Amino acid sequence: MVLYIIGLGLFDHKDITLRGLEAVKKSERVWLENYTSILHCPTAELEEAYGKKIELATRTDVESESDKILRGADVEDVSFLVVGDPVCATTHTDLMIRAREKGIKTRVIHNASVMGAAGSSGLHLYNFGATVSIPFFTEGWKPTSFMDKLEYNRGGDMHTLCLLDIKVREPDFEAMMKGKEVYLPPRYMTVNQAVEQIIESLPARESEFKILEKTLCIGMARLGHDDQCIKAGTLEELREEEFGGPLHCFIVCAEEVHELELEAVEEFIVEGSSWKTEKK
Repeated sequence: MVLYIIGLGLFDHKDITLRGLEAVKKSERVWLENYTSILHCPTAELEEAYGKKIELATRTDVESESDKILRGADVEDVSFLVVGDPVCATTHTDLMIRAREKGIKTRVIHNASVMGAAGSSGLHLYNFGATVSIPFFTEGWKPTSFMDKLEYNRGGDMHTLCLLDIKVREPDFEAMMKGKEVYLPPRYMTVNQAVEQIIESLPARESEFKILEKTLCIGMARLGHDDQCIKAGTLEELREEEFGGPLHCFIVCAEEVHELELEAVEEFIVEGSSWKTEKK
């Protein structure tokens, strides 16, 4: 029997592959991981389309209580659904390792992810360096380690894809101190918030390849959706742009951008951009 780890793609229930759908239909239990990304359709819509009851898997279920998901997968097929592609998050790799340790056969069924969809920006994927994650700043916690990779990539003349923070089922600690199990509403970082945090981090950076406020950047929202939004300009310009609902991601371009990339990105440059007039 098999634990199928199935990518759902970027949009809704229609994006699953035929191979993935076949695996779901023959599975006795179906889980949906709902904390690393979101689909733009309710779980009930997935259940109706796939003809299966779907159980939601929290971060705790996957990372601390994985036995709950793996239970029975040695004697029956189980499907674990992931928005995007299954191997783009380390938490899913960890689940596969835990399954292997229990002698459970696993099979990954791939799908589209933001890593590939970033090419919608017009940039060439082989010109990207390491991907970074930008976390929400808080009053007492403002980590800037993501800037190290940004600067490293620019030092190698590479673009950087920035994945923006998601907070789902975040505990309300004040309520929990009163004995109530309460979770805060979901939060999804916007391009504007990411830009604010990058700009806030700039004065403390002394690297030779410091991210400049006039660097060409690209903000993207809802990639793969009917209403996807892509805008390009400087950090300061994108800070003022509207990108709509989640999910958002962000690209900091290399110091030197290939002429074919520039030609493709031209379509997304915001009106009146200073980058367009200042570029060499």
